[in-house]
Amino acid sequence: MQASTSKAVAHNAPLPPSQASAGRSSRIAPHSHIKGLGLDAEGLASTDGAGFIGQDNAREACGVVVDLIKSRKFSGRALLLAGAPGTGKTALALAISQELGAKVPFCPMVGSEVYSTEVKKTEVLAEAFRRAIGLRIKETKEVYEGEVTELTPTESENPLSGYGKTIAHVVVGLKTVKGTKQLRLDPTIYEAILKEKIVVGDVIYIEANTGAVKRVGRSDAYASSYDLESETYVPLPKGDVHKRKELVQDVTLGDLDAANARPQGGQDIMSVMGSLMKSGRTEVTEKLRREVNKVVKGYVDQGVAEVIPGVVFIDEVHMLDIECFTYLNALLESPMAPTVVFATNRGHSLVRGTTDIVAPHGIPVDLLDRCLIVKTEGYTREQVARVVQVRAAVEGLKLGEGVLDRLAEEGERSSLRYALQLLAPASILATLAGRGQIEAEDIGEMGELFLDAKTSAGMINS
Repeated sequence: MQASTSKAVAHNAPLPPSQASAGRSSRIAPHSHIKGLGLDAEGLASTDGAGFIGQDNAREACGVVVDLIKSRKFSGRALLLAGAPGTGKTALALAISQELGAKVPFCPMVGSEVYSTEVKKTEVLAEAFRRAIGLRIKETKEVYEGEVTELTPTESENPLSGYGKTIAHVVVGLKTVKGTKQLRLDPTIYEAILKEKIVVGDVIYIEANTGAVKRVGRSDAYASSYDLESETYVPLPKGDVHKRKELVQDVTLGDLDAANARPQGGQDIMSVMGSLMKSGRTEVTEKLRREVNKVVKGYVDQGVAEVIPGVVFIDEVHMLDIECFTYLNALLESPMAPTVVFATNRGHSLVRGTTDIVAPHGIPVDLLDRCLIVKTEGYTREQVARVVQVRAAVEGLKLGEGVLDRLAEEGERSSLRYALQLLAPASILATLAGRGQIEAEDIGEMGELFLDAKTSAGMINS
């Protein structure tokens, strides 16, 4: 093990206290630095735009697919990302979801997720497809909206027994810029008010038809001078207290299926115990899905709702078997089908579930024929160095002289993932030695402590 020029510290020594330890540390995911595909206005890949480095051709191809999805001309089709492990296939899929925005459903899964003891393989795929189809419902509702100025429950004797009292009604005062209004509401609405933890000074709205209560936030008249607060302050609503308001709600077909597949039982003890004893997952019948589709089509025809096809991302797609591939063909041909993105690192391999069918990427040719295929390339030494630099900045690590070159060399020799994995342990070693930045000697010591996959495999084979 290489000797350190700084003060020697044993590996089992406690970490010195750091100034950042008092703050809350957030977990940094492997793809935290990916903010999009990093394309310019002409659809060409920039050098390291949106945190994405390399894979110029793949990024530009995915940019075309994003435009097709936004224009709704890619529904029912599939995109296959093929390449060696660690070449950015999952990063490309996440970048596609970032480009589409939060309003477009993105449903990621791994091929091995379909193998469950609770539900059929085809049911897992159908659920994923339904969760990836969004429905934006626009409703115009009569609501009472304003800042709560009064909240007074009125009690009365309980008619069922001589002991205790019950809430007869609740008086709520609401104020807007234009005026005030006092409402006399049902006791069930008071329960909803308590559930939302509403107090005087909150801005709320109450739906006139259903009695549903929604807390919007705290009135900005109560805003204090604190620099950091957990409270959300909103301005006093304009107009009258009683008004017609357009509400937009985003749901998925999977949400509608689940809501209709699990009807609410009674409130007696047997119903409650029965619901606890039931399995965690419920299969949705094809008949129920057809009924949901019929209702959704009615909403769309009336102009009340809008269907938003999203994206299903299936990583390690070669883990699916022949039954799943056959079912995927049927799902892609259905009238309500999202865009499907596959990812695989296999070449010619046996199709799972068969004994004699060898196909490219482990996918049957009839399904492969439906896919646009995008290939991901390996990273050069310069690209590895830029990725390491970006990740070090995201994780808040300082690199000393020669560290970037050393990590780029390790990434070129073994893999990009191995080079990135050395960053965090090397920073701990530097901290133990009393240094504020990672030095080349820390990387050398990490190379002795932790082996890469190629070296480990070579030792086993020898």
